[in-house]
Amino acid sequence: MRTYFTFLTLLIFMISSATAQNNPQVKISNGALEGTFNVATGVNSFKGIPYALPPVGDLRWKEPQPAANWTGVLKADHFSHMAMQKRVYSDMIFRADTMSEDCLYLNVWVPAKQSAKKLPVLVYFYGGGFVSGDGSEPRYDGESMAQKGIIAITVNYRLGIFGFFAHPELTKESAHHASGNYGLLDQNAALRWVQANIAAFGGDPKLVTIAGESAGSISVSAQMASPLSKDLINGAIGESGAMIKPTTPPMSLADGEQNGVNVATNLKANSLAELRAISADQLLDYAAKPGNFRLSATVDGYFLPKTPAAIFAAGEQAHVPLLVGWNSTEVPYQAFTGGDMPTPENYAAKVKQQFGDNAAEVLKLYPGSTQEEVIKSATALASDRFIAYSTWKWADLQAKTGTKPVYRYVFSCPRPPEVHGGSTFTKLPPAMVGASHASEIEFAMGNLQYDKVYAWTADDYKVSATMQNYFANFIKTGNPNGGGLPVWTPNTNGSPVNFININIDTKLQPETDGGRYLFLDKFYSK
Repeated sequence: MRTYFTFLTLLIFMISSATAQNNPQVKISNGALEGTFNVATGVNSFKGIPYALPPVGDLRWKEPQPAANWTGVLKADHFSHMAMQKRVYSDMIFRADTMSEDCLYLNVWVPAKQSAKKLPVLVYFYGGGFVSGDGSEPRYDGESMAQKGIIAITVNYRLGIFGFFAHPELTKESAHHASGNYGLLDQNAALRWVQANIAAFGGDPKLVTIAGESAGSISVSAQMASPLSKDLINGAIGESGAMIKPTTPPMSLADGEQNGVNVATNLKANSLAELRAISADQLLDYAAKPGNFRLSATVDGYFLPKTPAAIFAAGEQAHVPLLVGWNSTEVPYQAFTGGDMPTPENYAAKVKQQFGDNAAEVLKLYPGSTQEEVIKSATALASDRFIAYSTWKWADLQAKTGTKPVYRYVFSCPRPPEVHGGSTFTKLPPAMVGASHASEIEFAMGNLQYDKVYAWTADDYKVSATMQNYFANFIKTGNPNGGGLPVWTPNTNGSPVNFININIDTKLQPETDGGRYLFLDKFYSK
């Protein structure tokens, strides 16, 4: 019996030793990391790497500070804390199981097989309206991209009142006389971390592409515009959103400071020390109540010396290739018509109410003579005003003032029916014909298999392969073309405006909706 237990103990030791030897280790500027190896995919992952000091206590509402060094080997085998947030979006699934102000961590996926060439790098910023989201969400997982020879990174950054709170006293204490853009500065700190450390993983710091969806895409546009980040990147991908009116334009620093003064008054805090002494949970609860906190970036004179639109118009942004687009049905028609039936009469009245003297022009661009036409036009108008126009404007400005190609897309592949109890059924209203907001993420990142809600088909996997290969080619070369994909021509100033329509039958198409965006451009530029 003793011999048996001795043998069993030795066997367990040998197995655990072999497992430990298979775990990858990397030495970065702050110390040694030990990640995990997935034998099935041939990918190493390093999760929960601190890229800045925890922004807690006196570091709440301060620029991110460099991460502390450590001794020994840091186990980078699990996702760290997600940023402070409420449960806002039902489609968000987190693999991190803790939430904290101590949230400045990133995750890295690396091909395990060593390459003779330095690898291209993808840095992905999650969406969630700047109030929710996390780098642990399965739809952003970097393993599939790593299998294509790319180092993929997801970044956590401060959200809500923790990431976008401005105040006169914060501006005064800042060495740059700025406040309010802490979440964006976190992203910048992550990009600086990449420049300092990615070579240790086999990556090329001169071949870094940033990407994101919704708030993440808005972040990409802001990082391209910021003088702090524009020289840290070599390519950009935007999926639905730009920091351009009417989506999420930044407010002036003075307005941001007044917003912060109002918050402090309501919280009965008479100093920064008192504001910083308020618990994170209490701050989160306060800011989550409607009307208590206006969330916006600020034109702070540091991260953003001007609005992004003004920076792009002046040609002062990052001059890098841009792959950018939106989804065919970002939001349903009810986002414009409200609870009214989609009749021509109700639609015309709503247009008149919303656009006044411009109503006739709107009805020419978004006609509604039948219920079917009303649904189609109201969907387009709601989607344009929500996020498509701002993304179009970003692409248009970059094509006019940038020096690198702009590749535009529209993603129009609808999700399949949902899976429930072994069968499928459709919950979506008839208006949601096409691809809704955020539905392209799993396709682009090659992560359909992680989303168990939908009954994915062979056609869906075909679309995902097409979209991911476009993205992967772009990350590697700045050009999405190659590998037998339908040819995608770029937009440059003065050239015909085309876009790739990503669907089961992916193809290049000429822009036919330019009149809509030119009208909205005139409307929102007033």
